[in-house]
Amino acid sequence: MAENFSFKLTATDGRARRGLVSMPRGEIRTPAFMPVGTGGTVKAMYMDQVRGVGADIILGNTYHLMLRPGAERVARLGGLHDFARWPYPILTDSGGFQVMSLSKLRKLTEQGVTFRSHIDGAPYEMSPERSIEIQGLLDSDIQMQLDECTALPAKPNEIERAMELSLRWAERCKTAFGDQPGKAMFGIVQGGDSAALRVRSAQALKAMDLKGYAVGGLAVGEPQSVMLEMLDITCPELPADKPRYLMGVGTPDDILKSVARGIDMFDCVMPTRAGRHGLAYTRRGKVNLRNARHADDPRPLDEESDCPAARDYSRAYLHHLVRSQEGLGAMLLTWNNLSYYQKLMQDIRAAIEAQAFEARAAEITEGWARGDIPAI
Repeated sequence: MAENFSFKLTATDGRARRGLVSMPRGEIRTPAFMPVGTGGTVKAMYMDQVRGVGADIILGNTYHLMLRPGAERVARLGGLHDFARWPYPILTDSGGFQVMSLSKLRKLTEQGVTFRSHIDGAPYEMSPERSIEIQGLLDSDIQMQLDECTALPAKPNEIERAMELSLRWAERCKTAFGDQPGKAMFGIVQGGDSAALRVRSAQALKAMDLKGYAVGGLAVGEPQSVMLEMLDITCPELPADKPRYLMGVGTPDDILKSVARGIDMFDCVMPTRAGRHGLAYTRRGKVNLRNARHADDPRPLDEESDCPAARDYSRAYLHHLVRSQEGLGAMLLTWNNLSYYQKLMQDIRAAIEAQAFEARAAEITEGWARGDIPAI
């Protein structure tokens, strides 16, 4: 295990990058997809399953863990790794997005944000310093700056105000984080759908010499074309020797197209949320197990998959579980989905190393376009 946080590029293919993040709790092979463990759990999964499908790192949510069970309590119980029985790297978001999206009563100032819990209405304060303190109490390995995320579309002056505030908060987060050997704090590029603001934000964060950089405020209502345009503008402004994390993204297609533009790390609730609602991701595209066409189908989701959920259970059984709202249905489909996402990342990494990323991405996309196997 590495004593310090480091990132090394091991291969490039066009703008696509293959790399390795090394930390005391383990290595993160990039491009990487981080399963979302919002409240200290990747929903409907055991942690050994999460590791078994190939995940090197998971994400925890500062806002939710602050409310329940409380950061100080997690610290007393040994930190989030011991609490959740995940001894590998954990990235925590800052809580800023949830404060903005979930809290009906909130007030934003230069100092931070005051808000009421969406659970019981209790009042809380979140400053850049408190966000970093909470992430430290959780014993997070990669901590995110507190930022203000604006949903798109938004007025240009509002986007600029939020971006400038986020930069000032990044400076305060850097100071609060200090020097923590083996850990990292990432800054977050904001700027909405404005090319000029994205460049300004990226350049200012780069001058802070942080250990990694995230691109935030995308996948918040804008079309994919806008997200990709902002990545085309932003990624060249970020240091080549630091990891780049696209927050909250996304679909398998989003991931392929973002890797092609130089992104290294991803997270999204999509594969776990879809699994709980009867939707499976496969190499043939999305399969809706609620559909009656599967009711008498003895074939598996994917006979070539390494995942038992996809390979060993019939579509008829999965359909029955989903329609009957049995908990096992959500568990099996979430297992399948996270396995598919990790297999996708494995394919991407291998293709970059082989200098064949564009061709492999085309093959994967063609597989989705062909669609699911015909109904019986």
